[in-house]
Formats: sequence, C-alpha cells, structure tokens
Amino acid sequence: MSLVDLDAQVRAADADRWLASRFVADEGRRADLIALYAFEAELMAIPTRVTQPLLAEMRYRWWADQMDGVFSNAPRIGHPVLEALTGAVNRHGLERAPLEALIEAHIGRVHGEAHDLDAFYVGPMQAAVQVLAGPGHEAAVVGAGRVRGLIQTGRFGEARALRREANMALKALPTAAFPAVAHAALLDPAAPEPVKRLRLVWASLRGRV
Repeated sequence: MSLVDLDAQVRAADADRWLASRFVADEGRRADLIALYAFEAELMAIPTRVTQPLLAEMRYRWWADQMDGVFSNAPRIGHPVLEALTGAVNRHGLERAPLEALIEAHIGRVHGEAHDLDAFYVGPMQAAVQVLAGPGHEAAVVGAGRVRGLIQTGRFGEARALRREANMALKALPTAAFPAVAHAALLDPAAPEPVKRLRLVWASLRGRV
C-alpha cells in the first residue's frame, strides 16, 4: 500500500477530513496527517468486518499492542499504516496517550458504551494540529473537536451552540494548523462534496468553524 493508497483509504473512510487535508501546502506534513487519519480509518473499519464485540475487541487489542513498535520507531514491517504512522509519530513527537485513548474508546463503543467525544474527536484533532504546527496548541482546539464530535453524533443544536466558544479559542491557532480543524465547519454531513469544498474554503479564509 503506497502513500496514494493511504490517501484513497482516508478519502473513502472520512471524506470530510480528507477534503480539509487538501489545504495543507506542505506535502510531507500532509502525508503525515494522512497517516494519522489512515490509522483512524483502520480502527473505524473494524466493526464493519466483525459482528461479535469480543472479536472486535481482539482486533483493537492487536492495534493497542502495536503501539509499542510505533513509539519505539520499530513498527511491524510490511504494514503500511503502521509504518506511516510511526514516521509521523517520530517526526512530530506525537504523544502515545491520545492514540491509546482512541483505541479504548472504540472498544467501549463495540460494547455499547456512549461516545467519548474527547477520545474520539478532541485527542485526534490535537494530534493532527501538532503534525501541522508543532506542540503547544492543544487547548485551542478542544472546542472545535467537541463541535465535530457533536455533529458526528447527531447533536447539531449543541454543536451550533458551542461554535462561538470554539471559534474564540481558535484565534490562538496558527494558520498552518487550521486544516486539522477545518472539517468541524461542515455542519451538514449529508451535503454534496462541492458544497463542502466551498464551506471549507470559506472557513479557511476566516479561520473559523
């Protein structure tokens, strides 16, 4: 699986974030962002491949075990997502805790637990921002991550109510990092791609979601 394949994987699994990633000018950072999103795409796909919660949990535990290799710069050879993720982690000093929290949140979901918005959306968004602009911007994107989570879980009224607070915090975010949060501006998951592209352009120009 090549970088092109990873890009296609992300586009199929998460079109909103893939569209937002097109606004990253630096090709290397965009590739690392795609690696992070491809990892998430692998996790999202597990419940579609197995129907039993315990079997799904076993697959998630496998991914959790792979974090040792990812964070020691010794990924499983021949696994393109793990190899790409390892490169992104080491180039940008990403923290292990958010990735492990994401895996645990997925395990909770297959067992019927409620969405952990921070684990599913805030942590990954903070990691994506670090890929694009380095550390130190975690607080600026908490609100945007929660807006995205509320949208994804169908709580549109709550998402709209939180936007003003989220946008105030985003004023501290470097412009280069905005593609990591821009998808939070897509308040209509069912909108056609051309409409989403226009919305992302407008959000990027304003630096607001």
